[in-house]
Amino acid sequence: MLVTYYPKDVCSKLIKLDVEGGVIRSVEFLGGCAGNAKGISALVKGRPVNEVIETLRGIRCGLKRTSCPDQLALALKEIQDKAE
Repeated sequence: MLVTYYPKDVCSKLIKLDVEGGVIRSVEFLGGCAGNAKGISALVKGRPVNEVIETLRGIRCGLKRTSCPDQLALALKEIQDKAE
């Protein structure tokens, strides 16, 4: 399932996700810190959605209440909720 998610209150402007059978096939961030985005994408590829949500949810960026990893967790939670 290909999904486009528009994160809020972070530098990234868009997250493209491909999730199949509860497993992340790919993640691409547009905007934000390129190295961090590529690192996050590589680390979550092939991992179960619920595991990534648990790992990334609540991570903050500086004084912000959210971060790109947290926004990815929120996007994955939306995908998970729709699948149920």
